[in-house]
Amino acid sequence: MSNITDGKAKVKARVLSQTMLADNIYDLWLKTPFAARAGAGRFIGIYPKDASRLLPRPLSICEADKEKGALRIVYRIAGAGTAEFSGWQPGEEAAILGILGNGFPVSEGKGKRVVLMGGGIGIPPMVQLAKELKESGTETVIIAGYRDGQLFLKEDLEKYSRLLIATEDGSAGTKGNVLTVMEEKKEEADVIMACGPMPMLRAIKAYAGDKKIKAYLSLEERMACGVGACLGCVCKTTRKDGHSHVNNTRICTEGPVFEAGEVDI
Repeated sequence: MSNITDGKAKVKARVLSQTMLADNIYDLWLKTPFAARAGAGRFIGIYPKDASRLLPRPLSICEADKEKGALRIVYRIAGAGTAEFSGWQPGEEAAILGILGNGFPVSEGKGKRVVLMGGGIGIPPMVQLAKELKESGTETVIIAGYRDGQLFLKEDLEKYSRLLIATEDGSAGTKGNVLTVMEEKKEEADVIMACGPMPMLRAIKAYAGDKKIKAYLSLEERMACGVGACLGCVCKTTRKDGHSHVNNTRICTEGPVFEAGEVDI
């Protein structure tokens, strides 16, 4: 299966492994040539095998192993499609669409103090981002925000960066959120790159604006179909859309990563 249109390709991938990392959170490795083009903040669409579900589910790339030709997708069960994915076994084939989206501008971190912030299921993209920044010679600090003591991907993040943790219930790290850690630990940044739930991103945008820090936000939580068809992820922007000539944008096609000042969230 290979159908290439507009730079995207729908291909078959093979499941290499799958494990459960925390409650309803799964770690899926796929064998696919897309690994060669993967970048931090980008995503793929995975098609359910159930024919009643026509659109792919957009899932962000956690990590790429380009030597092995494999992509790692860490996802949360959020509906029938992802529930189906969680039952897939090694050796099974799946249809995927990729590579999609515009990712984090890794070059913007060169020579600067970069803080990465991930919250909840927005933590997985921080693995590939920290990896790429380290490979480019940029030192980073990661602040990861969890609900509780289920610290999925902790060891993976620590391979590439100094890691600070916040938990909502105080069971690990600092009690609070990623900005609580930023202020209590007196961390400083020239650039913030973040992914997580919308309330967290709004708070980071306001914090970065007050502190005059450049911030890049992944709005992937808002995506539905991942291919621009459903218009469920449209948000207001400072730029005019080339087709509609109004100040809005589709997160899945123009994003999901935006400079914080470009979007009204």
